[in-house]
Amino acid sequence: MQSPSLRLLEPTDTLYVGIDVSKERCIAGLLSNRLLLAHRRFERCPTLTFEQSRTGFAALLRGITRMHTCAQTVVLLESTGHYHKALVSFLLEHGIEVYIIHVQKRASSMLKSDKYDALSLALHLYNTLEKQIQITDKTQRIRRAHPDAPMTLYLARLAQHRVELVSESTRRRNKLTAICDEIFPEYNQVFRDVNAQVALSYRIAFPTPAALAGASIDALCALRPHNFPSNKQVATLADLAASSIGVRDPGHLRGLLLEQSLLIDELILLRRHLEHIEAEMIAAIEGSREGRIVTSIPPIGPIQAASILACIGSIDKFERAAELKAYAGWAPRWAQTGTSMDHMSLSSNGNRLFKQTIFLVAMNATHTECEWQRLYERLVPLKCSYDARTKQYTGRLKVIGRVAGEIVEMIFRLLKRDATMLAALPAGAVPPPPELYDASRHASRGQGQGRKEERIKQA
Repeated sequence: MQSPSLRLLEPTDTLYVGIDVSKERCIAGLLSNRLLLAHRRFERCPTLTFEQSRTGFAALLRGITRMHTCAQTVVLLESTGHYHKALVSFLLEHGIEVYIIHVQKRASSMLKSDKYDALSLALHLYNTLEKQIQITDKTQRIRRAHPDAPMTLYLARLAQHRVELVSESTRRRNKLTAICDEIFPEYNQVFRDVNAQVALSYRIAFPTPAALAGASIDALCALRPHNFPSNKQVATLADLAASSIGVRDPGHLRGLLLEQSLLIDELILLRRHLEHIEAEMIAAIEGSREGRIVTSIPPIGPIQAASILACIGSIDKFERAAELKAYAGWAPRWAQTGTSMDHMSLSSNGNRLFKQTIFLVAMNATHTECEWQRLYERLVPLKCSYDARTKQYTGRLKVIGRVAGEIVEMIFRLLKRDATMLAALPAGAVPPPPELYDASRHASRGQGQGRKEERIKQA
């Protein structure tokens, strides 16, 4: 009689496909119990070459359906930038189950080819799903691909482009600050931010200290939009320009002025694009169900909520809150051997944008009147060391990490509960309003009481 543990490994009629994705041509390795029985070795199993085009995708689908149905097929691909996204979308549209894995570092061997890589992916998928072989290396774990909502895909593009615009804007600001230090070092005595809008208007109209010193007070006052700078500050600015120690060499000054003019134009354009993108992100969040849920958690704003939802995609990709926290980079890394080493640190992995956004949210939460601030103030004396000389606690980042983890867990709980409720609704039914964060109901979760109440309710 077969033991219960062996019954789990009974052969199933499933086709496992590993696809080696490239920019122009892809190779699919086909593997199943029947194919392994016929060819003995996975390297001898058949492969299929197809192009990165609609015709090529159709050829792949015909090759799969000749052997199995779409419902009996499982596909594994590596996450190779953006080249795999069109193929994943095509396979999901035709009801094929798709899994994603991080790009694998192949061990040096005598055999290395695209065909071998595709069949290796198929074998890895076969061992994981069919044979249920557990894997210790997390980089080799596969995850189910779920179709993202159109709003999430829209926010993903906007959030990524916003990050690039902010980075480019910062580079221009740093260059303009350096140029101002050479041309007019005393400029920051009146304008704390030499790249603010009002400060740039003066730099455009009077690019050199000599031009500013020769202008009349009325001309200088006409540039200010409101009451800044004041009349006294305008007079001070003129006096500083008259005695400035800035660059006076004609050749050097001419090059700096040309570079400054171009950088100011670029910075103004970047700011205009950034304002447009942020307005679109805010409008998308205010009109979405998930956006209302995330922004109900203090102190998350619409821009931060858009970045968080863009990184998460579909909440169905995560089964537990710990998986979402690991994806956000808020997972501990433990190193222990014998008695000589035993320490724990924050993992350096995770989605960079998600991690940065959650960190900023957690830092802001410590200065906002909410449950997270009370949790922070309660844990600082318990978890941090007290410096008697400075009369302050040191090592507060570990508490910030705890607060960030609690916020991520709350985001997961509310989004997962809403997604489960929507999936259970019959077709055509009108969904009820989403469950928003309520301090009276969710405030005790950071202290563990809410989880206990939820377990009792489920039991």
